[in-house]
Amino acid sequence: MSLTHKTEGLAPRRIVLGIEYLGTPYCGWQYQHHALSVQQVLEEALARVADQPVRVHCAGRTDAGVHATGQVVHFETTAVRSERAWTLGVNAHLPDEVAVRWARAVDADFHARFSAVARHYRYLILRRPARSALWHRRAFWTHRALSVAPMREATAALIGRHDFTSFRALACQAKSPVRTLHALDLSERGDLLVLSVSADGFLHHMVRNLVGVLLAIGRGERPVDWAAELLALRDRAQGGVTAPAHGLYLVRVDYPAAFGLPSAADEAGVAALMGDDPRPDENLPAML
Repeated sequence: MSLTHKTEGLAPRRIVLGIEYLGTPYCGWQYQHHALSVQQVLEEALARVADQPVRVHCAGRTDAGVHATGQVVHFETTAVRSERAWTLGVNAHLPDEVAVRWARAVDADFHARFSAVARHYRYLILRRPARSALWHRRAFWTHRALSVAPMREATAALIGRHDFTSFRALACQAKSPVRTLHALDLSERGDLLVLSVSADGFLHHMVRNLVGVLLAIGRGERPVDWAAELLALRDRAQGGVTAPAHGLYLVRVDYPAAFGLPSAADEAGVAALMGDDPRPDENLPAML
């Protein structure tokens, strides 16, 4: 049966989607004229189901190579479709690396970016002598030993509301470098070291720069108090190397309960990535 319906005179509806994607083949989230983006392939698939142009707005614009299990987007359309059409129907037109997980209709005051109250990222570090074929471009591999204890100790100075100038990209366009870091935890899952970070918002490259500093401390190249020193310096030029993009995942975006969106606990696979799976070594594929 055709998904095309008459839409003349209908008021636009606001639809929210939960999205996951493997960022490896894409230039990042945001549309670019001369490279393929996640936004482009999603909008093209939505347009085929809606039978009209669609423009999406996301919770967080991920860089090239960054992955997501919990990206959230919204769009407006006069097309009347079921939640099944916005998920399975759209997925039928998406490449294998991108998928819609859920869909909900919301009030017009919802905005994927501006309604968010917190964002959660995970950075995966694979520690073993030989490289992995299965984790290639899905985790940052290092054959060098990492001392986790000083890395954990260094995170304490970063928690709270601070000026994170030393941890943002030089080209970052955010008006203020001040952010509130709610949590920064390290958990060991076999060969994987998982860094979990939550904040009210993030600056450009902020998570990857945090990881770069912690890696230098874990390798013994810098002392534990280096993270605190960088925070006080407020100078990106004094900071460490930016960690590679392919270890980073956007895993969850939090919104006020009044919007009635699915929680991360409802999403298969996210629990494992967040370190909640009791048998992580038996469920590594679920962490992708």
